[in-house]
Amino acid sequence: MKPDVSLDFQFTSSIDQVWNALTDSDTLAKWIWNNDFEPVVGHKFQFKTEPSEWWNGIVDCEVLIVDEPHTLSYTWISAGENTTITWTLKEGSDGTVHLHLDQTGFSEETKSRPGAIEGAKSAWTYKGDQLGKVLAEL
Repeated sequence: MKPDVSLDFQFTSSIDQVWNALTDSDTLAKWIWNNDFEPVVGHKFQFKTEPSEWWNGIVDCEVLIVDEPHTLSYTWISAGENTTITWTLKEGSDGTVHLHLDQTGFSEETKSRPGAIEGAKSAWTYKGDQLGKVLAEL
């Protein structure tokens, strides 16, 4: 299945630092939202942020894959959508960490709405920028 959102990020931090930023609840909260994440397959958790008039601010998730430090995947259920987030990490020969994000499973209704997938891409691009700032502080 072709991902609905597919993005690449590069970081000069170590692969262990990037993995930690994806899997440590406190660090994750600094660049996504508050959460009760644990890197354990089957663990159900939530991301929580301020609600708005059109969204309750909660994302329900369940960990699907933990292959440290290369792959992390979890469901992302919010606002009537049930998608899957997959992070893939690879270390380049120059030490750069290549982080790839795929988000799959958007409904046909969402895909047909103008700007919906672009909005998700924009949001994840912003979150990737926030991740870079968090990593720079480590």
